[in-house]
Amino acid sequence: MTDAPAHPAARPRPGTPGNPYRLTAEDEAALLAGAPWRRLAVIGDSIAEGVGEPTEGFPDQGWAATLADALRRTTPGLAYLNLGTRDQRADEIRATQLALALAFDPDLAVVVAGGNDLLRGRFDIEPVAGHIEAIVRALRETGADVVTVGLYDCAGSPYIPEELRAPLTARLHELNNRTWEIALDHGAIHLDFTNDPGSADPSLYGSDGLHGNRRGHAYTAAVAVRTLGARLGNRR
Repeated sequence: MTDAPAHPAARPRPGTPGNPYRLTAEDEAALLAGAPWRRLAVIGDSIAEGVGEPTEGFPDQGWAATLADALRRTTPGLAYLNLGTRDQRADEIRATQLALALAFDPDLAVVVAGGNDLLRGRFDIEPVAGHIEAIVRALRETGADVVTVGLYDCAGSPYIPEELRAPLTARLHELNNRTWEIALDHGAIHLDFTNDPGSADPSLYGSDGLHGNRRGHAYTAAVAVRTLGARLGNRR
């Protein structure tokens, strides 16, 4: 069973003093030193795909691609497959992406699911959690390390209407809590962005209010690298 992420109040900014949103190549290499992973698969929705608006001073790519680049600093031959597809619900991710991910034979897999389900008029967590659990279980049964993701509480975005913030927050926390439980049950690693202080940082969001801009993706990648580094026993 994986250790729970640090409480947000105790977690420092994931970047560096010069840029609190982004890690340097040196820091990435130090944090991921000794990483055993050779094949990274990412499945999910638009968050996995990497949708986001360009932001000056940050790489114009999604956080998962930045994570793959960071892993290549210690594993130059890393194979990377991103199956993330915008607008897909958890059942669709399971139906269309899981078999492809398993065929890729990853030793590290990232699962981002449930965000499009909670945006629907009616949200029932149990069927969604069932699909997420099935995905995580299938990947873990191959021996792969699995990373699950709790979505940012985008009520912190200045683009979300005030009347939608409370119900959206409630659904995001419900999804995050169940995903975290699934991760713990299967010995997966959970990235809890729902409770992360970055959720309240308006500079991380794009103009649609739901997706991060490239600063937000850099921040997400930095948290992911630090979390994997901690898993490896590395600190920076």
